[in-house]
Amino acid sequence: MPRPRTYATAALILRRVDFGEADRLVTILTPGYGKLRVMAKSARKMTSRKAGHIELFAHTQLFMARGRTFDLITQAELIDPHLQLREDMLRGGLAHYVGELVDQFAQEEHEDAALFDAACEAMRLLCSVRDPLLAARYVELRLLQLSGYRPQLQRCVVTGEVLEVDVLDSEVQTTPFSPTAGGVLTRPAAAYARDVVMLSHSGLLLLRALQTQPYAALDELSIPRDVHMEIERAMQLYVSFVTERRMRVPGVLKRVGE
Repeated sequence: MPRPRTYATAALILRRVDFGEADRLVTILTPGYGKLRVMAKSARKMTSRKAGHIELFAHTQLFMARGRTFDLITQAELIDPHLQLREDMLRGGLAHYVGELVDQFAQEEHEDAALFDAACEAMRLLCSVRDPLLAARYVELRLLQLSGYRPQLQRCVVTGEVLEVDVLDSEVQTTPFSPTAGGVLTRPAAAYARDVVMLSHSGLLLLRALQTQPYAALDELSIPRDVHMEIERAMQLYVSFVTERRMRVPGVLKRVGE
């Protein structure tokens, strides 16, 4: 959507870096203009009225003016500060990770209201849910689906066959998952895959539930630590393959959770 000389937009603050002596360069996600890098003049001064409204991960309403290099924030009104993400180390670390994912999937100046809504929902969930690690997996799958990278978790991604674990009276308890293939595999198909991690039946069922059900239906689940670690590893390998980069935050989170 073309931007007029002056405009207003809802925005989620994804990144901020200091610029010059007193300014901040801010990466924002908007519903109508996609991802933008905009300038907050004098935002680092003690007297700045904008500073508290453009904190990291905040949902805010921005009033903007077109600039030669960067659009300028002329006014900001806070909608939701998501304070818990700055007060809790684990929730804040996960928010950094989600922000990095959103930054990867968002396109510059490309309207994407669905991605904006999903990103705002992600920050709300990370603030409020009982198990933020479970919420992070839910958000990963939601963002992957919106971006066209939904992993196949129901049938073999190569052959379309029913998985061994889903066959009546099957004694199989694990299922191969291949990031490069794009999902789960039967054992014969897995023999030709470049990379395979094994999902337990509990891990597979949990990923399926996270992919297909609203988070409210899952919030009361108590997930064993080993299942958390298992699905995190599988999803991190998949996300790294899709984005062609290794996300930095999850390694920090493992130390935080210990």
